[in-house]
Amino acid sequence: MVPSEPLTRLARSAGLIGIATLTSRLLGLARDRTYAHFFGAGDAMDAFIVASRIPNLVRDLFAEGAMSAAFVPTFTRCLTTRGKEAAWRLGSQTINALVLVTGIIVVLGILFARPLTELYAGEFARVAGKLELTTTLTQLLFPFLTMIAVAVALMGMLNSLGRFFIPALSPAMMNCAVIVVAFIMVPLSGRLGVQPIYALAVGMLLGGIAQIAVQWPALRREGYRHQLALDPRDPGLREILTLMGPGTIGVAATQINLFVNTQLATSQGTGPPSWLNYAFRLMYLPIGLFGVSIATAALPDISRHAARESLSDMRDTISRGLRMMLMLNVPAMAGLVVLASPIVGLILQSGEFDDTDTIATAAALTYYAPGLLGYSAVKIATPSFYALREARTPVLVSLLAIGTNVVLSLVLVRALGYLGLALGTALAALVNATVLLALLRRRLGGLDGGRLAVALAKITLASLVMGAAAWGVERAMWSIAPGFGVLARAIRVFSAIGVALLVLAAAARLLRIQEFEDASRRVLARLKRR
Repeated sequence: MVPSEPLTRLARSAGLIGIATLTSRLLGLARDRTYAHFFGAGDAMDAFIVASRIPNLVRDLFAEGAMSAAFVPTFTRCLTTRGKEAAWRLGSQTINALVLVTGIIVVLGILFARPLTELYAGEFARVAGKLELTTTLTQLLFPFLTMIAVAVALMGMLNSLGRFFIPALSPAMMNCAVIVVAFIMVPLSGRLGVQPIYALAVGMLLGGIAQIAVQWPALRREGYRHQLALDPRDPGLREILTLMGPGTIGVAATQINLFVNTQLATSQGTGPPSWLNYAFRLMYLPIGLFGVSIATAALPDISRHAARESLSDMRDTISRGLRMMLMLNVPAMAGLVVLASPIVGLILQSGEFDDTDTIATAAALTYYAPGLLGYSAVKIATPSFYALREARTPVLVSLLAIGTNVVLSLVLVRALGYLGLALGTALAALVNATVLLALLRRRLGGLDGGRLAVALAKITLASLVMGAAAWGVERAMWSIAPGFGVLARAIRVFSAIGVALLVLAAAARLLRIQEFEDASRRVLARLKRR
């Protein structure tokens, strides 16, 4: 079967984004290992996680989530129908509006950091100095919101122009900054008279600046020149702001669920906030590599089809994106479940992060893993509604998901402790995705449901075989590479992953999974050209 050109083009774009995102995510793992090495899962790390999550929550609600969902379709429509000059003006006005609004939020956040911190993690007051440290870190980190808002706008413009690599690589700059600053400042903190944890805050702020700096030259080469203009009557700007209003709620489910989890986790004592954070970040690695890459590559095409009112083309693009997402994320989910403990031990166990932390984090990762499919599907479905100028639907579905998560978390935390919070978040993500896709299917007159169902069944079967192989190889490798050193762990984990990929490839070939065959052809063709 010869792969269709749209599927190949989507795979190519997603592949470029995936390469850049892989680089960023690997650096993200190095950053998390840096966190774990210097701070483990102690009080200082708990404080930093909560402090960074407050501005990140506002960022994801206002800047990154709603901004991406509202801005890219509108900017793409303007670019398609009115040309670059009009699009540049819209981009400038959007950035100026973001700087103004987020600047106000930053000032208010700094002034009211204490009550915000008490609302988010009031249980920290039981540990001397922990709430005060969290408050100070929150004040330091709030300016990150404005930096990331501008970076996301630049990313949206570049993606609309078909430029994916540099925007996807830009988050790596923050990871690099945090790692470098931590290794320089933490050993010197005693001499400087500051707590070592402040190094991570400084690294995040420098990383925010770096994300802007790395994208600006690429956009200038496209002809962009920033204009100090802000006209609230501009129809494009008004459309973005109108969509962002409900969009702030519509893409909020994940972050508000994390807020609920964090608040409940702080009542579980020292450790659970950090364990959940480490596990969620590991679970989010394949989402960033596969879910975000595919959604980012598909969104400009979805937006163009919506602008031309070509629902059949839009339906085909979304269906291709979903099938490719399943091909990548179902095996990733299986791998995270069967190799949770070995992966956590290899990546994080060092210094202050001990065996207890590894076991606790791996357990949380196992419970988070089913949410992988939900989060990735939402990355495709939610922006599709904004491309159709239907912001109300994802808002209502998101509210349903938030309510589901709150109820599940309150019930499950009593039965499973902090692990119940991870499971509740995963189930809520699946509810969010399922309802969104059902409504999108109705709106578009279908999503090639038969092909999706067949693809899911085949991919699930292949993933089960792959998971069994990974589990068996990891256990068998203990006789060859025993112990808990980094080298022994790496040999076992990478041997298991290598064999698992071979088994997955064989199963996919046997089951004739089209998405896998297309990806394989592209890789082989690229190798032959070299």
